[in-house]
Amino acid sequence: MLDLTSISLVAIAGLVGGAMNALAGGGSFATMPALLAIGQPANIANATSNFALLPGAGMSSWAFRKELAPVGGVSLRVLAGVTFVAGLVGSLLLVVTPSRTFDVIVPWLVLYAFVVLAFGKRASAWLSRRVTIGSGTLIAVQALLGVYGGYFGGGVGLMITATYGLLAGVHPRAMFAPRTLMLTIANTAAAIIFIGFGMIAWAACIPMLLGGLIGGWAGAHIGKRLPPGAVRVWTLLVSGGTTIVFFWRAYG
Repeated sequence: MLDLTSISLVAIAGLVGGAMNALAGGGSFATMPALLAIGQPANIANATSNFALLPGAGMSSWAFRKELAPVGGVSLRVLAGVTFVAGLVGSLLLVVTPSRTFDVIVPWLVLYAFVVLAFGKRASAWLSRRVTIGSGTLIAVQALLGVYGGYFGGGVGLMITATYGLLAGVHPRAMFAPRTLMLTIANTAAAIIFIGFGMIAWAACIPMLLGGLIGGWAGAHIGKRLPPGAVRVWTLLVSGGTTIVFFWRAYG
């Protein structure tokens, strides 16, 4: 049973994480440390964070539903199907393999997201002049992102934003709707596995989930009113901070 301080901590972390996922991704940057701080093992904290942020991501997806559109010429149904299957695969990997190896890799993946976000517009223009990015490439990369989202998920929203910008030339503001939908689908797939294997710490999950609902709703509505420049600055700040924290956790 959690004390009031622990309940308050995870609820606030859920609130912040839900808002972060709606605005730029990286919500687990807020929720994972809170769960680790109250004594949850890393794998249980990861699974609990995933499930707790799911309803908030779903609420954000609903708020952005009118902005949904194909990405890089690929329909959302195709991307959603790929993400769901890949999310199942990734979450099964978490169940059957140790997480330390992937923890060491995670900072480099988030660093990739930060670099591509920072230079994505110029990189996308440079890339498009030299190669043709087909739908197959986008689908293959989406599958990798889905596996990552199901297995660990830290910064996956940032990575989706960065990847869509690089491969499809989409501005971060235009990615709110498809990115949030893909997050919801990957988390849903992972939640099925995590619940089945009893990996959710429900006493911590419930208050975090309620905070995530409020944060997801608030973040989505704030995001609709933000100008593109503010979205880009916020996205870079979140991705930069997330990169530093993950490197510190893995190598500090």
